[in-house]
Amino acid sequence: MDHRVGVSPLAPFTVLRSIILLLPLLCYLVSTISVTVPPPCRTSCGLLTVKYPFGTGYGCGSPRFFPYVACSNDQDHGDRLLLTTHTGSYPITSISYSTSTLTISPPYLSTCTKMCPSPNLGVDWTSPFQIGTSTFILLHCLPPTSSLTFRGSAICDQSSSNDLCASIYACPAVIDLGLPLFPPTNTCCVYSPANFNAKGDLDLKSLNCAGYTSVVSFRDYPTDPSLWEYGVELKYTRSAFDSYNIDTKCNPCETSGGICGYAVPTNTFLCICYERGYNSTSDCNTSNESEGAYWSSSASSSLHGKTAAGLISLSVWACIAAAFAEGLVMAMNGVLW
Repeated sequence: MDHRVGVSPLAPFTVLRSIILLLPLLCYLVSTISVTVPPPCRTSCGLLTVKYPFGTGYGCGSPRFFPYVACSNDQDHGDRLLLTTHTGSYPITSISYSTSTLTISPPYLSTCTKMCPSPNLGVDWTSPFQIGTSTFILLHCLPPTSSLTFRGSAICDQSSSNDLCASIYACPAVIDLGLPLFPPTNTCCVYSPANFNAKGDLDLKSLNCAGYTSVVSFRDYPTDPSLWEYGVELKYTRSAFDSYNIDTKCNPCETSGGICGYAVPTNTFLCICYERGYNSTSDCNTSNESEGAYWSSSASSSLHGKTAAGLISLSVWACIAAAFAEGLVMAMNGVLW
């Protein structure tokens, strides 16, 4: 006797009916997808104007400066342009494009109103940055500071140490460093110009100092540290990125309203013409479009345009298919029911 189970001739239609009935659900699910288009390279970050050679993220500005400089966003501080080195990330407080310098504000930098023990401050040797003209003052060092040396040479500027050290030590915040009020100045050292060690660090531990301050400008008040401009000035050289052939192409790009960037992984020049919806290999006044993508300034780079267009296209076709399926189901009612 044949015990095989018979297969209804309508079974394929039943499966098809189930698939068709699911299409409207697919249409709904796709339509609820939030298509977030990441921002393009920006011309500002926080209160700072960002221009070439700097950029707000991956693919922006010169490839020589990323990931050292990028725009960061967090709930506590909002948008901030940060310099990141092997010793930490430091907020950039100002940029002078005319002098090719910028100023950073390390979080453990002592000032007249706040003093604290400091970790090492470092600048990567492979980066395009070097220490600028800031005046470093080492604080709470093992006395006498006149014996402090670097590579066999005394580092303290004795001609200015007494006055500047006496001024900064007059700040009541010295007690936060474990010093008494008006401590002796032989525990202080004016280290200018400063030299960093082979790792690119201001190595406070090897110098036997607890902290430091750095002054960008005394503002004509060398004896009043409450009026000093604190920060660490860094300089960068244009020769660090000439090999990318971006330098000569960037000015026409920015003049035409574009933002200078680069295509990855080749690092070739791109003029990002966001308002016109494309990238160019020259400037935004030409139609020389490039397939290079807009890159987000967030930590994880995302493609702009094509991904969003793909999701929108998927949504449209899913809805069309659902509408067609609904009509087909109605037509098949007489067969399946």
